[in-house]
Amino acid sequence: MKKFILLLMTALMLMAGCEEITERPEQPSEGQSKEMTVHFIDVGQGDSIFIQAPDGKTMLIDGGVKGAGKELVNYLKANGVERLDYVVATHPDADHIGGLIAVLNSISIKEFIDSGKVHTSQTYEEMLRLIQDKNIRFTVPKAGDQLTLDDELDIEVIGADETASDNNDASIVLRVVYRNISFLLMGDADHGIERELLRKGIDVQATILKAGHHGSNTSSSLEFVKEVSPLATILSYGQDNKYGHPHAEVIDVLQQTGSEIYSTAEAGTIVVKTDGATYGIDAQEWTGIGATSSVTLPNAKKTEGKVELISKDLHAEIVAIQNNSSEAVNLQGWQLVSMEGNQVFDFPNIILAQGETINITSGPNAKTSADSIEWTKRQIWLNSGDAAQLKNAKGEIVSELQ
Repeated sequence: MKKFILLLMTALMLMAGCEEITERPEQPSEGQSKEMTVHFIDVGQGDSIFIQAPDGKTMLIDGGVKGAGKELVNYLKANGVERLDYVVATHPDADHIGGLIAVLNSISIKEFIDSGKVHTSQTYEEMLRLIQDKNIRFTVPKAGDQLTLDDELDIEVIGADETASDNNDASIVLRVVYRNISFLLMGDADHGIERELLRKGIDVQATILKAGHHGSNTSSSLEFVKEVSPLATILSYGQDNKYGHPHAEVIDVLQQTGSEIYSTAEAGTIVVKTDGATYGIDAQEWTGIGATSSVTLPNAKKTEGKVELISKDLHAEIVAIQNNSSEAVNLQGWQLVSMEGNQVFDFPNIILAQGETINITSGPNAKTSADSIEWTKRQIWLNSGDAAQLKNAKGEIVSELQ
């Protein structure tokens, strides 16, 4: 009898164990759709796109200007990024690679994808030096290459030309597909690249289009956008930029094709979430009116009636500062900052009278005179584009010129 009871208890225990094992698969199904998130990060007049794949792997495409680097790193870390699986520099323009310097200095990177277009700028050379020093795998892709980020994603390089004579023509163009939802990321590719993609019969259809070249009329032709047939289009540009982006022709094309329009200048960072079947966009649609500055300046102050930057000649290396307040201002302790090179001019003990203008000069022709102060004989300002910031003695940003 005791033997029978022992056998029965053993059998019951085995049965209980079997039941426990068979119940485990009834937990959440592995086939259940996971979410992919695509962040079109507000970096002012520039581009930066961050992709979080369904399995958690990450890709950063461009980084905006150098002055956006710190905030870009903070944004990535706030989203839990400790390592990036891919970083893509679509082409070597400063408004695309500048912010990547801070990323390279702050976050581990598994592989760096570069257009291969050689550029002689200090920013580009610094970027390459950091990649080499940190022993990061470096790849120059060709059209048709696949980037393996996630088994459920199809990421294809549909455009790439390292031999292009123009930086924009060298732009890496990516098409990202997650089940039934797709993204076309155009970099600064222009009409010529668009025509070439159509001529080759490449599939450019996409649910979400990141318009080429910040909404410039050099990109986003009617023929091309009709072929893409986007439900939504993202424009990444800085408010009140000197280029006039987005151009009216592009807005007209997008409206003709029935695409919703979103812009980082108005909405700030735009986040798209998708399970591969449906998608949601965490932003208000573009209105074209009443937009606030797209540049994130936590300490920025309104400049009406204050000391402010009124002009900037990058070639002559002259920045003009005017006192529009109702009283004289002592500029000692104030700073003028070149955002691209993070170079700082510290003002001496100087009184700027009401309505008076002072020029800060640099480069070979820099001089000190009645209305000018010599900063340095070295060239400070990047001719292709360099934002200037003016900070008061408290370190507050009181004025900025893109």
